Formats: sequence, structure tokens, C-alpha cells
Amino acid sequence: MTHEPLYDPPGHLLTPVDPEVPQRVARLRELGLGQGPDSEFDALARDLAETAGRLVGSEHPPFAMVNFVTDRQYLSGLYAPPVPGSDATGAVELGREVPLDHGYCPHVVMRRKALVLDDVCDYPRFAGNPVVDRLGIRTYAGAPLIDHTGTVLGTVCIVDRDPKPWGHPGLNLIKERAADLVELIRRREGI
Repeated sequence: MTHEPLYDPPGHLLTPVDPEVPQRVARLRELGLGQGPDSEFDALARDLAETAGRLVGSEHPPFAMVNFVTDRQYLSGLYAPPVPGSDATGAVELGREVPLDHGYCPHVVMRRKALVLDDVCDYPRFAGNPVVDRLGIRTYAGAPLIDHTGTVLGTVCIVDRDPKPWGHPGLNLIKERAADLVELIRRREGI
């Protein structure tokens, strides 16, 4: 049975219905992932943000996350750049737990493919997402974390408040980092 995405009246894509959530929850529990912050994933997110910032010639790195998606999104790995003009980081604003309807990672999980949006406002079905208005997010690049069992555990992604020309280099970067994370998870499992 195919589950069709839900649409609101203006045609914006809402959070897709995901029939694999029970399998994903069981797999994440088995792996001990998605229940708390992970310092190794935080370090990977920081490195991804810095690399992505250099890729597009930005002075400031974007946000980067390792996100496990179930009936919620949990950012086990998070890098949030400092908020301009303050000592706080964007992590305070973002938090570790995110509703399913905030952001684009649930769509990447359902598609099982990477998604790169140089400017989310160029895509009517994504422009109405709550992260655009509430957090000012304008760009996204994410790839699924698919383990050896075929289970999509979540995503690795980068977002920013300014449109970014990710193009093929951004797509390649996010896919490489997803492969690196899947390998790390496999090593942790002892396989």
C-alpha cells in the first residue's frame, strides 16, 4: 500500500505519513540512538557545518544536524552557530527535539534520497514550512542515514538563514557525510 503525502489547501506538502516509524523506533532502540545528545555526532555536525561554510564561501557556518526521525525529530548531533551580537548559540533557539512538521528531514526519510534546496522559497511545497517563518531558514541540504538492514534511521543535514548555492558540490558533501555516519554507526554496532 502506498501512502500519499498530505497536502493543505494551498498545496504545501505537510509531513508525510511514514509507515516505517515502528521499525525505525525498534532499530534506533536496538542501536541506542536518538534518545540523547551524542558528543561524537556533535563534533561531526560541527565539522560538516565548517566544511559546508567553506564550500559556499560563507563567513559564518550554517547549522548542521544528525537527526533521528520517529514520531518526532531528535537532533543527537547539533552544531548551531553563535547568534550574531550575543554569546548564545542558535542551539538555544533550535533545541534538540523538533516537531515532525518543522523542517525537511521527514521528507528525506520518506524519499530515501538526498534533498538539496538552495532557497526553500523557490519551492512552493516547501516554502510554507514552519521553520521558514519561525526560524528564518532559507536553505537545506540533507541525506538519509540508511543502515545495513535497509532501515532509514534519520538524516544528516545543513540549514541556514540565507540561501546558499549548494549545487552538486553540496549534494556530494551531504551524501558523503551520510555514508560516513552510517559507517560510524555500523562500527559502533560491532559489524
